[in-house]
Amino acid sequence: MYFCTKFLKHKKFNPGMVTIKKSLHLLTAALFALMPLVSNAETPVVSAHDSLHAATTETSHETHDSHDTHAEVDPSSREFVQAYTEHHLMDDHYYSFFGNAEEHRHYGFGLPVILVDNGLKVFMSTEDFVYKGTVVENGGQHYKYYHGKIYKTDASGDLKLDSHDHPTVEKPFDISITKNVVGLLLATVLLFLGFTALAKTYKVSPNNLPKGVGRVLEPLVIYVRDEMARPNIGEKKYKKYMPYLLSVFFLIFLLNLLGLTPLGLNVTGNISVTVCLALFTFLYVNLSGNADYWKHIFWMPGVPWPMKIVLAPIEVLGMFTKPFSLLIRLFANITAGHSVVMGLIAVAFVMKQTLTTPGAVGVSFLLTLFLTVLEILVAFLQAFIFTMLSSLFIGSAVEEHDHH
Repeated sequence: MYFCTKFLKHKKFNPGMVTIKKSLHLLTAALFALMPLVSNAETPVVSAHDSLHAATTETSHETHDSHDTHAEVDPSSREFVQAYTEHHLMDDHYYSFFGNAEEHRHYGFGLPVILVDNGLKVFMSTEDFVYKGTVVENGGQHYKYYHGKIYKTDASGDLKLDSHDHPTVEKPFDISITKNVVGLLLATVLLFLGFTALAKTYKVSPNNLPKGVGRVLEPLVIYVRDEMARPNIGEKKYKKYMPYLLSVFFLIFLLNLLGLTPLGLNVTGNISVTVCLALFTFLYVNLSGNADYWKHIFWMPGVPWPMKIVLAPIEVLGMFTKPFSLLIRLFANITAGHSVVMGLIAVAFVMKQTLTTPGAVGVSFLLTLFLTVLEILVAFLQAFIFTMLSSLFIGSAVEEHDHH
């Protein structure tokens, strides 16, 4: 959020010069640059096919190897609703916008598959590779897609399944550009363009009002500064943490909004992404902690020494429970909201198959519309809570205590 920092430096908002530690700048840049790879590497992907395994045990191995679930599930069944919802929630190596159950087709585009297997193996995923179990040969090695993961196999595609249909063959290290990574990159580009436009407005004239998207960004930037950073971190130290707080707030907010569009993204509903975000806050808090912060953790002042021994492990545990609460709260709320919305959309298809009354589908549509509007509020609320708590944790780490 370099442009946010420049924006706040302007005399219109802050007559003083903003001094920012280079180490914090580098930390923010490095962590957010590595975030797409960290959030994707070896991420367990929950396939809708896996959730339907109990309902499709009579399916042959040829059908079971396929990633396509539409051909196996009755569109009027409960399993269809579950599969439809989980297909939206999961990450994928193929960006599918929509599919045709009758033709067994998915309409979208392939994404780069990047594998570390005795060197770097790079190729583009295809619909056949992801959804139909086609074997891909690259660099003399053969790979097959099975239940959201890529396995190393032979030309015949034999995965050597055990009694529980789990592959026993080797799995290469996967750092592919998946759908969630595409969402992160898209959000990065949009934020860059938005704040570049806002910065240009103030570069031309200090007294110019923002135009276009800048009119939306400016109040939010000021809101993060005046309602989160200043009260929680303090007037003297809040400036150097503004780049991180602005980055977290706008990234989460934009990703949440993109999740409500027909793009089918669910980035903040992926626990790997929320773990990365919480890890950033954890590092900022503990790397910024002063002597008083660490003293209150390991040797609490003002209490009898036997209680200090008891309190120290509790405080150390609290160092980890704080970021854990951040990642679980964001992940659970976004996942729950998407599950309900997508479940209601799937119910509309079920009603269309089982009922002839058009009013039933209309009720499902109205409920979906209402919850989608409610999710817009949740999108802002979750970004606000994550940023607010992050500023609180940072503020507690840099606070100067009175020792009279």
